[in-house]
Amino acid sequence: MAMKSFRGKGVYGAVAIGKASVFKRQEADVRRVHIDDIAAELERVEAAKAEAVGQLSEIYEKALKEVGETNAQIFEIHMMMIEDDDYNESIKSIIETQSVNAEYAVAVTSDNFAAMFASMDDAYMQARSADVRDISNRLIACLSGGGGVSSESFDKMIVCADDLAPSETVSLDKDKVLAFVTAAGSSNSHTAILARNMNIPAIISVGEEFLKSVKDGDNLIVDGHTGEVIIDSDEETVKKYEEIQRRDAHKKALLQELKGKENVTIDGTHIKIFANIGGVDGIGAVLANDAGGIGLFRSEFLYLENSDYPDEEQQFTAYRKVLESMAGKKVIIRTLDIGADKQIDYFGLEKEDNPALGFRAIRICLTRPEIFRTQLRALYRASAYGDLGIMFPMITSVSEVEKCLAACEEAKKELAAEGIPFSDKVELGIMIETPAAAVISDKLAEMVDFFSVGTNDLTQYTLACDRQNAKLEAFVDTHHEAVLRLIEMSARNAHEHGAWIGICGELAADTSLTETFLRMGIDELSVSAPFVLPLREKVRSIDLNG
Repeated sequence: MAMKSFRGKGVYGAVAIGKASVFKRQEADVRRVHIDDIAAELERVEAAKAEAVGQLSEIYEKALKEVGETNAQIFEIHMMMIEDDDYNESIKSIIETQSVNAEYAVAVTSDNFAAMFASMDDAYMQARSADVRDISNRLIACLSGGGGVSSESFDKMIVCADDLAPSETVSLDKDKVLAFVTAAGSSNSHTAILARNMNIPAIISVGEEFLKSVKDGDNLIVDGHTGEVIIDSDEETVKKYEEIQRRDAHKKALLQELKGKENVTIDGTHIKIFANIGGVDGIGAVLANDAGGIGLFRSEFLYLENSDYPDEEQQFTAYRKVLESMAGKKVIIRTLDIGADKQIDYFGLEKEDNPALGFRAIRICLTRPEIFRTQLRALYRASAYGDLGIMFPMITSVSEVEKCLAACEEAKKELAAEGIPFSDKVELGIMIETPAAAVISDKLAEMVDFFSVGTNDLTQYTLACDRQNAKLEAFVDTHHEAVLRLIEMSARNAHEHGAWIGICGELAADTSLTETFLRMGIDELSVSAPFVLPLREKVRSIDLNG
């Protein structure tokens, strides 16, 4: 057979070479059967639900050990979904009104609810479509005496499937799975998240054509870096990928040796290397990669995951969890940064011609003080549990910073009056992501404890190139001298006026600029967790006296 190549989306960057195992579900053949004893049928549903919840409880315990609490929570959600009133009402109604078997009633309900979720605009809700099918298949398997999913047939295989439900992913024996490839799926799905946390190379959305072409025992190459899957590759291609695997393994081993080592140059200059995360479930990666702290915790996930404004308690719980988990290491939480490319329906923001230059980030917080107040109260309450820094995005003026500082004082005053504890050592900082902030950084540095440079936006605004516009890639020079001069100016002004400065944008991980940043006097670099150790390796190879 000639070599065939397919491309999807890689959700975990690693290479796997091995044989294909096409995933088969032990699916019951659901038929519509007329029944006379409706009460007995409803009792069958209750018994199947109890059995399904028992199975999910076991999967939850397995997931807890393998992928941690945050990722295991999906199975608690599945247990709740099985008890959902609307879902159960639909099953009951179909049995009662149509005098049909429970399996059929569950299958129809599953189709209806999954279609309803799939048609929603919200990506999070669309991903729930797979969850409905997952719990429904489990219920049908329990009703028909099937055991659901089996992974016993796998022996170090690359699992190929149409899509994998979260429970199917966790139920797979990790030691027997080299990688998995799915025809459908989204990077938002819990399956993709679980793959990343299980460190299994995974490619999603490869398309139906792939499933038609692949069969059990085919030789596959899965490149999680590029999203490419190759069936029956020639010897030369196999050798090429084996070399990539060797390089990856060598790099991994080298980097492990760097754990616990200092971020210090040959001449003795120290720098802090922190990690950026977009939610509570990123903490494990921060600790595993030995970051010195969290330089950017994006708080918008709390707003993006909710269908309404998250209240103070929900925010406090999330912030506290991060601070406690980081056990005294610095955690810098950025206040709400939505607008531009991150829109949330319930905020009711008007459509803008130029959203990147529009009503976003700190502009929303200062215009809607009740949202800001809730977040600041939650942040200060959480500050009692660790070393917190708060930073404000999209600053362009002195007066904005004055208003932010006043809002912080107000939140502290309220908490003190209510007898709620908070730390008096919270550092306050601003993002340098507009040229305006960089140009007046001498004035701003006198007002705050630190700067953090958001290079993605700073580049966008300096070069007048929209980050979302793919046609402009040829015009975006991320190493543009104007951008670097603005960073250098900000660093000089920060130090002259008693503030420290970090970089948390993409450029922080660009090792071709690390020496440039160190020579500017940058104090901290904050990067995605997997870049922490490569960056440490780079820092330890630099001699600033050379």
